[in-house]
Amino acid sequence: MKAMAHTTYGPPSVMRLEDVARPVPGGDEVLIRVHAASVDPGVWHLTAGVPYLIRAMGFGLRAPKGRIRGEGVAGRVEAVGAAVTRFRPGDEVFGAGEGTFAQYACAKEGSLALKPGNLGFEQAAAVPVSACTALQAVRNAGQLRAGQKVLVIGAAGGVGHFAVQLAKSFGAHVTGVCSTDKTGLVRSIGADEVIDYTREDPTDGSRRYDLVLDTAGNRPLSRLRRALTARGTLVIIGGENGGRWIGGNERQLGALLLSPFTGHRLRGLAVMRLDHSDLQLLAELIEAGSLTPVIDRTYPLADVPEAIDYLMEGRSSGGKIVVQV
Repeated sequence: MKAMAHTTYGPPSVMRLEDVARPVPGGDEVLIRVHAASVDPGVWHLTAGVPYLIRAMGFGLRAPKGRIRGEGVAGRVEAVGAAVTRFRPGDEVFGAGEGTFAQYACAKEGSLALKPGNLGFEQAAAVPVSACTALQAVRNAGQLRAGQKVLVIGAAGGVGHFAVQLAKSFGAHVTGVCSTDKTGLVRSIGADEVIDYTREDPTDGSRRYDLVLDTAGNRPLSRLRRALTARGTLVIIGGENGGRWIGGNERQLGALLLSPFTGHRLRGLAVMRLDHSDLQLLAELIEAGSLTPVIDRTYPLADVPEAIDYLMEGRSSGGKIVVQV
């Protein structure tokens, strides 16, 4: 099969389109004929091997253990392991796999769900990683309740545009923060209010929110807390700034250490846990019309390095970047 593979850490250009062996599913795994895969910031980190913390987490100290990147996936089931009961060959699925920048990829049965019938493969591939991250930020870490006021910083981004829609579906009043050229997108996905951060500081303390979701990764905790009510919650989602050792996780560590000493709940969400129940809930919201993935660009498999560069350079006009396989 064809796959984008690399044997050394480095920029996306280290990837090459190669002929590799088709993976064989284990007992609890599903073999997927990949139709589309999502491009997420984690792909860049695992390709580059930075922050160095990820190497110590088992991805390979000097060279990557896995040669093929990619996680979010949508496609058709080709074969199933002996212990798989939820899927059968021919099913259209979406979820998280291993090495999805390839024609075939394996995924755990528990990391997949049936693809929503009203989505194509490209749209479905955009959902798993970012929408599950947004769901766990809003529902789990944020503990959002109906009627609360929510501020989503980075509302047009891959995670942010899902967070806006999920918060709305849970009954919140949502304010989205984005740049001037993305305000129309954020309004179109249901934000009650939109703040253009080039003209107004959403953390100046003039307005306060029960929940602040920060997906942008560059404002200090002291400024973010100014936007919270007295008992408000801040959830920091990922982070792209910081040194080569722990990357953008400094603010999350700071939030964890500070939280016991303040009336605010300060939380970080660095690692998303993807499971079938969350995917099933997202599929139901999508089929009900409450959640819609936004696609910025699609790229062919051979252009994965260009797609990653486009994402990490911040040139996206909003939503997700997807690879067609």
